[in-house]
Amino acid sequence: MLDKLRIVKQRYDEVSDLIIQPDIIMDQKRYAGLSKEYKDLGDVVKKGDEYQSLLDNIEEAKEIIADGSDAEMSEMAKMEISEANLRIPELEEEIKFLLIPKDPEDSKNAVVELRAGTGGDEASIFAGDLFRMYSKYCSDKGWKVSTVDFSEGTNGGFKEIQFEVNGPDVYGTLKFEAGVHRVQRVPQTETQGRVHTSAATVMVFPEAEEFDVEINPKDVRIDFFCSSGPGGQSVNTTYSAVRLTHIPTGLVAQCQDQKSQHKNKEKAFKVLRSRLYDMELAKKQAEDALKRGSMVSSGDRSAKIRTYNYAQGRVTDHRIGLSLYDLPNIMNGDIQKILDELMLAENTEKLKELGDGF
Repeated sequence: MLDKLRIVKQRYDEVSDLIIQPDIIMDQKRYAGLSKEYKDLGDVVKKGDEYQSLLDNIEEAKEIIADGSDAEMSEMAKMEISEANLRIPELEEEIKFLLIPKDPEDSKNAVVELRAGTGGDEASIFAGDLFRMYSKYCSDKGWKVSTVDFSEGTNGGFKEIQFEVNGPDVYGTLKFEAGVHRVQRVPQTETQGRVHTSAATVMVFPEAEEFDVEINPKDVRIDFFCSSGPGGQSVNTTYSAVRLTHIPTGLVAQCQDQKSQHKNKEKAFKVLRSRLYDMELAKKQAEDALKRGSMVSSGDRSAKIRTYNYAQGRVTDHRIGLSLYDLPNIMNGDIQKILDELMLAENTEKLKELGDGF
């Protein structure tokens, strides 16, 4: 453990020198990467300092006990050793998790897309419920949510909605939400009181920077149209909404949230870059998951990951077999406990993969 911490400290000192070099500051991509590495290494160094301090305290306390000239000091030294021995195993576990190699995508902002699946109007209503759940969660975290595009359902909710989330480590947190979410409840549209099962798909893309994906302008067809509101009515008469079609892949990105055509085009390009970037990332995630046998982040966007059962007030995450009887609070944005368990499961898998390295 100490050898690993010494290597981390050495790299931390190297990076702290690098990020003040003018040529690195000029290189946006490298500077961003090194700044993130500096922060992550700093977290490990801080825990490492605490760990070394506890080991030093134990040695000093042992010397006091061995001296034995002051009974009161010896008693205090024994207590210090006892407290340090309680803290050290906890600290070692914390350091192990911090030493797991970080996914460089995790620190990125995210583009989230919700789509109503099977279940007709009820699926759209459920997609709207999920959007409120994520909006509340992001708001509580201090993250900024910005709508990109949406298509409303005929009885409320959304057939689909796409939004950006900006903040620290957004993608690394929300990536666990990708997959099919099912709801079991009596729909608002049901007259016989029967329970229906409906579904919505959640997709989470890391927001790609311009230097992550290069798009040839010749490969993109740009169409302008009037923004539409509820029921498909036109909300303005200017062609401010933008639709981009990436001809080589057939991917489409559109934005009608802003009044300015320029801002809509900028947002749509951001989404298109993120979709292209995510295509490559999904392949990599699927390969990595196959190697690990991972159930937590498999890269399979069609996997059923969670069920929300209203009759029993239960939410079940099928990847880790977690059931919580706290549905009202969860639908109000209190999803952190689920995400914490998923992160723990993934980190535990990674630790097993690293094996005797720790």
